[in-house]
Amino acid sequence: QVQLVESGGGLVQPGGSLRLSCAASRISFSAIAMSWYRQAPGKERELVARIHNSGATIYAESAKGRFTISGDNAKNTVYLQMNSLKPEDTAVYYCNILLPTASYWGQGTQVTVSS
Repeated sequence: QVQLVESGGGLVQPGGSLRLSCAASRISFSAIAMSWYRQAPGKERELVARIHNSGATIYAESAKGRFTISGDNAKNTVYLQMNSLKPEDTAVYYCNILLPTASYWGQGTQVTVSS
């Protein structure tokens, strides 16, 4: 069973930075893409950023210019560098891996932006 382990969440003041990590294990196939989603209380889960195995990336409008997604294929790990954080970035952040056979989710890591 594929496992995704996220880390790096926490409490940060507005304008601060956090770096999220997601390590995938027990993978039999190369990932098509790895993504970060987030879900704030009372809202639907939304895509924040995605990186394809080609290296191509896409970002939500709210993340452009502030967040950077990167990956380490050798370690099956994806990162999300978040800068200039705002209170509206507060959410549970989920890692997702898309394989040829299925899609898997991490357990989520809480990010809280507050003074």
